Amino acid sequence: MNDHRDKSFWLDTHPPYEENQPLEGLQRVDVAVLGAGFTGLSTAYHLRRAEPSLRVAVLEAEIVGFGASGRNGGFSMTLFGMQPALTKAMFGAARTREAQRYMERAVDLVDAMVREHDMQSDYWHPGYLHVATTDAHMRRIEKAARLLEELGIAGHELLDRQAVRERVDSPLFVGGSFEARCGILNPARHVRELKRVAEAAGAEVYERSPVESIERGTRFCLRTPGGTVEAERVVIATNAWSHLLAGLRSREAPVFTHMVVTEPLNEKQWEAIGWAGREGLEDARNIIHYLRPTADGRIAIGGYRLSVSFGRDMDHDLNPNAFAGLERNLVSMFPPLAGVRFTHRWGGPVSVTADLVPAIGQLGDARCVYSVGCIGHGVSLTHLNGQTLADLVLERSSELTETWFVNRRVFPWPPEPLRALATHAILGYMKVEDRVLEGNKWG
Repeated sequence: MNDHRDKSFWLDTHPPYEENQPLEGLQRVDVAVLGAGFTGLSTAYHLRRAEPSLRVAVLEAEIVGFGASGRNGGFSMTLFGMQPALTKAMFGAARTREAQRYMERAVDLVDAMVREHDMQSDYWHPGYLHVATTDAHMRRIEKAARLLEELGIAGHELLDRQAVRERVDSPLFVGGSFEARCGILNPARHVRELKRVAEAAGAEVYERSPVESIERGTRFCLRTPGGTVEAERVVIATNAWSHLLAGLRSREAPVFTHMVVTEPLNEKQWEAIGWAGREGLEDARNIIHYLRPTADGRIAIGGYRLSVSFGRDMDHDLNPNAFAGLERNLVSMFPPLAGVRFTHRWGGPVSVTADLVPAIGQLGDARCVYSVGCIGHGVSLTHLNGQTLADLVLERSSELTETWFVNRRVFPWPPEPLRALATHAILGYMKVEDRVLEGNKWG
């Protein structure tokens, strides 16, 4: 059976993995969770922590780590949506502040869970560098820092050219900002550790158990190729695959991002680029570059170009133009790496809502809840969303369930082909603005 090691560097270098058996026969549970990524496993964990008597079953169509949770960059960070200024323009200052507080809590939750459960995720907490490669991008970073300061959000230190290059010595960096509250992890190791933690809390996880139909009656009936689950309540934690479900078709769209990773760098190469703090790093483009070191001394870089799906097509992992651009751009950032070998190239989908912020809520009634819209910054978000979903399932009013993007009215994506046209139009505008601000810097 396909172990999906080709889906990312993280999966390819993961130690031998023992997957769980598929669902067989009839199982009656209190809560069925669709999707064994960060969101689904966090929800199962928090449900069992809150109510140890609940029987919770998690159904994964492939294996744990197959989806975005095994392919992303591994940044546990506080960025909500696209950028604070856009969130404020669309939803106001108070909601922007509330969203940032939610994200700070999310990052702290990941850190606490790693420590409490001794999760072997190659996790460390080096902070986050937001760098500018043009003066216009530096003004964007300064504007974001001022906005957060006005909102009472501390911890974002502006850096001039010299200060940023003392942290990472790239000739392209003209300034930036630093935030200490950011962790870096190996996402494939982490999601499989989260599976261990959820099972230790009493959740059941079934792999290679795609849900082929859901019938809503007095109870829910979920059918897989090998069995059936009857459940009182359902959590849909399928994120970028959620548009494949009728009830969520208009609430999110998948956009594919791509990554490459170098061979391990030697000591001389690391010294030449001066990245001693090993921080997570993003630039200030609309379609960002995001970079981070790996535990074994490589550099992983993603972004630069995005791919758009059409309808139910989810086969957009491979984009040779994006891969070539990422490899070229990494050397532009760090000329001492000229000639470095790249060992892995991959991609995966990001769940995007039409208004570019997350959406959590009920589907039909309180017995079915969902979460979509990580917007490419979902590692920490999904963990706290799992706790929020658990509160919704239990119908417990909490600070989390009262957050403004929970049970909000979601602006819908149009049906195909308009959805694809709209997505291409948005991305086209973002690309044009990047090109205007950058000239031909990235080619």
